[in-house]
Amino acid sequence: MESAYWQFNSVNKIDKVDKLNCKYFGICGACIVYDGGYEAQLLKKTELNRELFRPFYIDEISIFESPQSNYRSRSEFKIWHKGDEIIHYAMNRADKNGVVFIDECPQVNNHIFTLMPKLLKALKNEKIDFKLFGVDFLSSSSGEIVVSLLYHRALDATFKEIAQKISDELGIYIIGRSRGQKIIIKQDYVTEVLHVNGDEFRFNYIENSFTQPNSKVNEQMIGWALKELINTDSDLLELYCGAGNFTIPFAKKFRKVLATEISKSSINAAKSNMSLNEVENISFVRMGVEEFVEALDGVRVFNRMKEIDIDSYEIKTIFVDPPRSGMDEATCRFAARYENIIYISCNPQTLARDLELLTKTHKVIDMALFDQFPYTHHAEMGVKLVKK
Repeated sequence: MESAYWQFNSVNKIDKVDKLNCKYFGICGACIVYDGGYEAQLLKKTELNRELFRPFYIDEISIFESPQSNYRSRSEFKIWHKGDEIIHYAMNRADKNGVVFIDECPQVNNHIFTLMPKLLKALKNEKIDFKLFGVDFLSSSSGEIVVSLLYHRALDATFKEIAQKISDELGIYIIGRSRGQKIIIKQDYVTEVLHVNGDEFRFNYIENSFTQPNSKVNEQMIGWALKELINTDSDLLELYCGAGNFTIPFAKKFRKVLATEISKSSINAAKSNMSLNEVENISFVRMGVEEFVEALDGVRVFNRMKEIDIDSYEIKTIFVDPPRSGMDEATCRFAARYENIIYISCNPQTLARDLELLTKTHKVIDMALFDQFPYTHHAEMGVKLVKK
């Protein structure tokens, strides 16, 4: 075998960023890798993944950086009560010994950062902090914010009235959640605009559903994947499509796109986002991978597929973005049917496991690392494979 070759090639730096300046670093468990600052943690992360993927790829890995602070558009905090008068945001301690009280977090985007102290003050002043145990934030880049307030008590008409007042005063949307309850003040989503290769894509991000937490890195991932797709008159198959984060930008590259996802709420969001972007050549199907393979092979007939003419598709490329567990052996075998495979992974360990199977039939021709989760050991990986 040739000697392995790898170069730290930061192909996409974020301009004009501030360094993460966190007074809780080393105590709070959210960020755990910081010695030497951002560049050092990124270098360490890439070196670890270089070694992990050396058996599959010996060429240059493209590295896509994150902003160094204020990069998260989605974040969750505990609420801790100190007596009857004071409430704090709290995070698990790095040493796993209880929690640390915080009054700010430089991970979150500037809109959430600015809102955090104002919201805490309003909740206390308006006396709706009783049995509040958590606050989740979801923000768009333009500053729309949905705040989810999580309670260990039933919510009544008084809560709704006060939450409406806070919503108006702070210019936010509020969701009140308790067991069996979801009270929506105004709306339960924000609209994000992603800028990719000169194009704009609009997405409704719904509260309590999966969205990419780092919007700048998300744009880079979509851009990289688009570069790996070849303009063609054939069709694309996507598994684990979620709310269409990749699917909708991909549609411009293909005649037709067939996309599957097991979550009903994600499929509904994907269809809404398709309309939002005036895209018409995607068919979204709510179906697990095993069922989809059975439908594709004619083993079973599903009502969910009755409006889709499978025989009209000429699929040469498959795109997958599975959960942290990766793909199982059967799904890897299914993906191996296609000439081109593009795989986005949020777990390098399960990706390496899956590549053991996929590289029996395919060759890795490009790889990328996306620093979606700065100051942690986590990384998002992109791989393109072509049939041998």
